[in-house]
Amino acid sequence: MKAIQIENDTLCWEETAVPSLRRGEVLIEVHATAVNRADLSQRAGKYPPPPGESEILGLECAGFVAEIGEGVPPSKLGNRVCALLSGGGYAEYVAVPASQAVRIPHGLDFSQATALPEVFATAYLNLFLEAKLSAGECVLLHAGASGVGTAAIQLCRVFKKTCYVTASSEEKIEYCLSLGAENGCVRTQTNFADSVLEWTDGRGVDVILDPVGGSYLEDNLRCLATDGRLVVIGLMGGGSATVPLRPLMVKRQRIIGSTLRARTIAKKAKILTELERKVWPLIDAGSIKPVIHCVYSISDVDQAHELIASNTTIGKVVLQVRD
Repeated sequence: MKAIQIENDTLCWEETAVPSLRRGEVLIEVHATAVNRADLSQRAGKYPPPPGESEILGLECAGFVAEIGEGVPPSKLGNRVCALLSGGGYAEYVAVPASQAVRIPHGLDFSQATALPEVFATAYLNLFLEAKLSAGECVLLHAGASGVGTAAIQLCRVFKKTCYVTASSEEKIEYCLSLGAENGCVRTQTNFADSVLEWTDGRGVDVILDPVGGSYLEDNLRCLATDGRLVVIGLMGGGSATVPLRPLMVKRQRIIGSTLRARTIAKKAKILTELERKVWPLIDAGSIKPVIHCVYSISDVDQAHELIASNTTIGKVVLQVRD
């Protein structure tokens, strides 16, 4: 098969071995994959795959089940699936635990389907399983126009949770509002903590989903309500910060660190099962949609990475592997 290989920071579409199947895995004939910021970090040598996983980039894909491993029901063979991966998506074939390959929602093609697994798993995991978002609570979503952000806005809307977003432009804020966000601000034009406190009449938000990290910590805690939960899912703004402990204690706030990629197969399976049960029917019905900025050929992967690094995208950037 062919796959993207990293050679001196250059991405090359080259021949490599088809992955062998372990017990409980399926081999997917990949038709589309998608770009995540984790791919850019891995390419830069800052985010290696978990031990034993593929060194090839790519955390999600969509295609056909071409082969099944020992212990996988024969009924899986030939199914159209999208999958959450620990790596290996930038390739013509990828091996993945069968529990992480789920049906493609009705009416979606492969390019649309590959835009679902990573962002909806991340958003659902951190809002509902980690932060335990409950009735009547409100959310602050940083990078609201990102893949995870657009997924999280839609989840908040359909499950009737109000959300406020930050983004880098008025265009992005307007798009977030069209998806269901209640309000938002351009992060370079105003202090988000001041805006959130004004929006909530000084109370603050119950949950914050934050891919920025260090540079946002103090303002995040300032606009986090009593008993609020801050879930840190990325470090775009640095990995270090000073924690103001007194207000953290007085307001009983919690800071939760969270990653998806290194979780066990069983934990990922639980997330995918919940998505397929609670979210996929909403996609079937058209209440939730994949948000795609553009689709590139896998041969243009460098351009796709440059686009993601530019911070100008809304939603996902997809790579088409097969016609």
